[in-house]
Amino acid sequence: MALHIPSPSENGFHLGPVFVHYYGLMYVIGITLAILITQRRWQRMGGDPGLVGDVALWAVPAGIIGGRIYFDITTPKYIPHHWYGIFAVWDGGLGIWGGIALGAAAGIWRVRRHHADAGLFADAVAPALLVAQAVGRVGNYFNKELFGGPTSLPWGLYIPPSYRPPGYLSAQTFQPTFLYELIFDLALAAALVWLGHHRGVKAPGLFALYVTGYSAFRIFEEALRVDPSEHFLGLRLNMYVAIAGTIAGGVWFWYTQRYGKGVPATDGAVARSAAARGAGDGTGADGGGAGEAEQPAGTAGEPPGDTAASDAAGNDAAADRAATEGVAGPAADTGPGGEPPAEVGADVGGDHSAETPPSA
Repeated sequence: MALHIPSPSENGFHLGPVFVHYYGLMYVIGITLAILITQRRWQRMGGDPGLVGDVALWAVPAGIIGGRIYFDITTPKYIPHHWYGIFAVWDGGLGIWGGIALGAAAGIWRVRRHHADAGLFADAVAPALLVAQAVGRVGNYFNKELFGGPTSLPWGLYIPPSYRPPGYLSAQTFQPTFLYELIFDLALAAALVWLGHHRGVKAPGLFALYVTGYSAFRIFEEALRVDPSEHFLGLRLNMYVAIAGTIAGGVWFWYTQRYGKGVPATDGAVARSAAARGAGDGTGADGGGAGEAEQPAGTAGEPPGDTAASDAAGNDAAADRAATEGVAGPAADTGPGGEPPAEVGADVGGDHSAETPPSA
């Protein structure tokens, strides 16, 4: 008998009166792991880990809504035939493109509301998103969906006849594309973490690489998949999205590294980013230099280079005034014994006979 991966016999379990779908459970586990990983990465960068919970509170529901909207648009044949079918995320699933787009929009909004660096936060979350996606693909296995064409490879996935798409009823084992993606997602997540620590990638370069890498893999995956999808000019709609994502992500990464002002998403990056923004605004810790009210040399409105000339002119004027008043020169600050100076020209020729002469 040929080797193959068996399909699960059940797609969920009962917890009292509630039926828990493995697909939904995997999403909960994936989201939880993403939050914990992002908190750890964001805290190591010097950010407030509480921000991650606030962002997740808004981004996760937005991502689910965006993912379902994208799924309904691109795979209408999979929408359940009842009134709540378009909302049934447990039956058919979510489209990752829509989920990332709407979730990212909500996340950026919340990060900026907290006056944090959105680029650094995106780099913190990029590997975590890949881990969440990898766990979510386990849910596709329990749903017996998102597989590729027929194969005789030892790791081919057995699909029951009721789950096989039209035209493939005679085939038994199919490419486990969700398994390929699971492996790739974890590998790319590890690569992003390594690059962030060893290559000084400027933010949001890691997120740009996430977009580039995942989109490029989806080109390969979409070429294998046989599940129903909308087509345009003979290609699956997701193929065009994957190509566009690969190009856009690559250009984005190139631009951020060549012209971007972001700092690498390493330990203490939040403080470095704030300092860089402060220096760019002229509001750094050192004040950015002397202000208009500060006059380090000379008088107000006087160029520093004219200070010596001004001092010399002032001394000449004082000498002229002294000569006019009969003063021989500038008086000393103190007398020989440290006493206050006598007033020049005062009491000249007076009678000093009663005064005690100084000791020898």
